[in-house]
Amino acid sequence: MARLRALGLALVLALAAVPALAQPALWAVKDADTTIYLFGTVHLLPHDTDWHSAELDKALADSQALYVEITDDDQATMTALVLQYGMDMAHPLSGLLTPFDRERLARAARLADVPGGVAALNLMRPWLAALTLTVAPLTKAGLDPAEGVDKQLRAAMTKAGKPVRGLETAEQQIRFLADMPQAVQLAMLRSTLRDTDRAAVDLKAIIEAWKSGDEAALSRLEIDLMRRETPELYQRLLVERNEAWAKRIAGMLQQPGTVFIAVGAAHLAGPDSVQAQLAKDGIGVHRL
Repeated sequence: MARLRALGLALVLALAAVPALAQPALWAVKDADTTIYLFGTVHLLPHDTDWHSAELDKALADSQALYVEITDDDQATMTALVLQYGMDMAHPLSGLLTPFDRERLARAARLADVPGGVAALNLMRPWLAALTLTVAPLTKAGLDPAEGVDKQLRAAMTKAGKPVRGLETAEQQIRFLADMPQAVQLAMLRSTLRDTDRAAVDLKAIIEAWKSGDEAALSRLEIDLMRRETPELYQRLLVERNEAWAKRIAGMLQQPGTVFIAVGAAHLAGPDSVQAQLAKDGIGVHRL
């Protein structure tokens, strides 16, 4: 599960059904005439999770633009991309798996209540099957992507008449997974199948760390396992993207003004975080 959650499209979720006050971490990059706020997000939340704070709201109000991972994630675009890069009807997934893994896939499909069951998964490439098995039980539990922090930020800034821009495109994000070697995709799927029974515990721990702004716990829960077990995935989904975003932020510092950047929380934790990449170029980031 942890290695999927690292992706901007992948999910860090709250499973608690009671109201919760969240105070996630907020960072700032500044020079003489520029301020750039960095904020880690989760992509689905219960309806009653309050994650705002006075400091966060002021940063948003002061910002002239919002940057999120992607903005072209409408249903039509995402459906077309998934069909293009995620389906392979000519090569059933079962043909890539051992008998043991086929049994685990069928069990995971039942537990997650995947629409269409294991037959639907069998038409998918390994990366999409893994992502589907991550998302299905969460939507079954009633968690709504419309309640995600990034979606709420986008709506608020649009209502305020401020521009919302993407750091990447939806196709780029899909291809971070789809272009991985098949062996890496299969490793990701097997890891998901192995973690099926721990998913709820893992996700609850992650969301608690996010709510309290515990960067060390986020790193331990989201980053360490991925670095150890699937280093190729870690490099592709976190390190390379964090490096690219750090270069983008360095360029933003050349323009006066204030902007707010919201990306998946895993990108702002661990030894290869966006902050760490900025530090390599002598750019300081301080936590507010």
